[in-house]
Order: sequence, then structure tokens, then C-alpha cells
Amino acid sequence: MTHTAPTTLRPTDLAGVRDAVRDTTGRIAVAGAGSAAGWAGALETVDAVLDVSGLSGVITHNPGDMTVSAHAGTPLRALVEEVSEHGQHVCIDAARIADGATLGGLVATGDAGPASLVHGTLRDLVIGVTVVLADATVARSGGHVIKNVAGYDLAKLLHGSHGTLGVIAEVVLRLHPVPQRTATLVVDAPLARAAEIAARVLEGPFEPAALEWVSDGSGRLLVRLEGTDEALPARVSRLQDVLGGAAVTDVLAGERHSEPSTPGEGAVRSEDPWLRHAELTRGTPGAAVLRIGAKPSVLPGLVSELAPDAATVGLGTGVATLSLAPDAVADAHRRVHAAGGTSRRRARAPGADAPAGGPAPSALPGLKGLKHALDPDGRFGPGRFSPWM
Repeated sequence: MTHTAPTTLRPTDLAGVRDAVRDTTGRIAVAGAGSAAGWAGALETVDAVLDVSGLSGVITHNPGDMTVSAHAGTPLRALVEEVSEHGQHVCIDAARIADGATLGGLVATGDAGPASLVHGTLRDLVIGVTVVLADATVARSGGHVIKNVAGYDLAKLLHGSHGTLGVIAEVVLRLHPVPQRTATLVVDAPLARAAEIAARVLEGPFEPAALEWVSDGSGRLLVRLEGTDEALPARVSRLQDVLGGAAVTDVLAGERHSEPSTPGEGAVRSEDPWLRHAELTRGTPGAAVLRIGAKPSVLPGLVSELAPDAATVGLGTGVATLSLAPDAVADAHRRVHAAGGTSRRRARAPGADAPAGGPAPSALPGLKGLKHALDPDGRFGPGRFSPWM
């Protein structure tokens, strides 16, 4: 049986999105930059693809309130560039941002990076959203205020929904000041040892902005600190004493420096260690990429048990990204579930059969009820939550 190629719709404003949903019969896939098109379950046959990349640009930026609203198709890196003129930024550093990931796509996939240790994910940073539902209703939740208790918190419901509940059209975000200086301390250590060091860092007065292990060589622990020009050098020095003279990468006002701000025992690295972290987060060629979450006390042992080809491990967030052979993914899902964790497949090798999820979560009845309430005919993103629904 042959299927007609889906119609591609590319609206340029909210009214266009509403009309596209209203005037289209059948099932719809929502698309943006395509940087996560292979994540989650494989998309089933659809009648139309609604490309929101034409909805781009800042709507309103309130520097005094530190909020910004933007169209969902706006590349996050473009949004960051615009608000940076006011010394502000969006505290999310997912690797896909460098690939042109859009604001709506990052919300829909629930993607995040190391900065989530302090600032959380977009679930915590989004304070308002405009979405077009399956019946073409335009629904709004929140806005340019930090507290709002009226109605559903649609932003949280849409976070990680993979385009299955509605079409995100506009997003309102809270912003934060850009730190004057950032330093990353690098410790060469295998995962078990890195977990012990990370526990000491988290228990102390060091306030890390990010704390990640990467399977680079025998393993490296990355500890990011942020602060003012005056205060950060002393904090780095104190932490170096605890870490045994770790190497330091120092950043001042967005520029890389080859010399440390203050003398220290450790060597100074001129390269950015977070670039390697981003590479490992994307996965290794030919592998399936699995994103898992577990208690931070459980995660290091679980990752070691799964023996990934490459990995990044958030030793404070409890979130890891693993590259596995495609035929190892199903077993990995089961092991993570047995440990009380969660797992979802991201990328997979072309043609490889790597399941998107493992055993169904306990919240599945609630997810099904929400899907039926917002999209009773199952129009949006069919197959994305396979094998659960």
C-alpha cells in the first residue's frame, strides 16, 4: 500500500497556525529545525507536517522584569544573542542549541544541559505559553509574571510532549543575568571516584553551576563556577584545594583566556571542556543515544553497569546521556526501570530497531487521560509515545 506524501504547511503567525490546524483533516506532525526529529518513538503516517520555523523572532522583551516572549520557531541561539545586549541570558545549555534548535522544539522535547543543576529545565524557566489545540482552539497560560495560578499550567504539560498535545506557537521565558566570569575546574577521574568528589563539592560551600562527568579518556569531572570578577578567583582557589589542584578553564565576559585570574596549583586549559561534553551528549556514530534519569546516589553505578560506549553523567542532576549499541537499548531500558529510574531513547542509528521506551511508567493512565482531553482524535504526533500509547 502506498501513502501520499504529507502536505507541508508553513504558517508565519499565530492565526496561520490556527487556520492550518482547523483546515487540515487527519493527523499532523509538528516540525521545527529538525534537530530532534529522530527522538522518541518513530512518527507514524501523517497527513500534514506543520513546520513552525516560519514563526520566528522576539515578541516582547522586558529587561526590567527579566522576561521575554518569542515565537516558538525562534532558534534559541538567536534569542540569546538578542537579550545578551541587556546583560541577560536564558539559562539552558542543551547541546542542540548550537545546531539551531528552536525554542518550541526545546520545550517539546524536554531537552536541557548541565546548567539545569541550578536553574532547572525549560519546565522551570517557561512562565507562559500559547498553544493551538487539536480543535484549533488558541489557549494561553501564564505570561510576563512569575506567579500565575489561573487554569492549567500548559507550559509544564507541554514540556517533553514531543508535539503530541498541541502546537506551541509562543513562549514566555524568565531570564537571568549573564555572570561576569565563569571558571571550569577539570579533574581526571573514573566515574566512581568522580562521584565521591562530586558529593564533597555538593556538600561544601562551593555552589557549583554545573557538575558533570564525561567519559573522555579514563574520565573527567567538570565543575563549573560562576560569579563576579572580584569573588570568583577566591572561590576557584578554595575549590582547587579540595580537588587537589584541578586544571582550570577561565572565562571573562565571554572571552577565553590562556592565563588564570589568580595563580593556582593546577594547569590552565585553553580549550573549552564543555565542547567535548556536547559532543558526547549528541552520541557516537552508529550508536543509539539513551537519556536516563535516576537518583544521583544510584546513577553512577547504573551507568557503569550499562557500560556505554560514551557517556555524560550529571552527578548533581541525576541525568545521564549514554551511547549504546542499538541491540543493547531494550535491556538498558529494563535495567533503568528496575533501578527506579526513567529512560527514553533519543537518536538511533538509521535502520536500527531500538525501542524508544521501556516498561510503561506509573503515570501512564494520567498521560492517556491528558491526551484524550486535549487531542481526543489522536491528531498530533502519532507514534511519538510508542510503545506506551
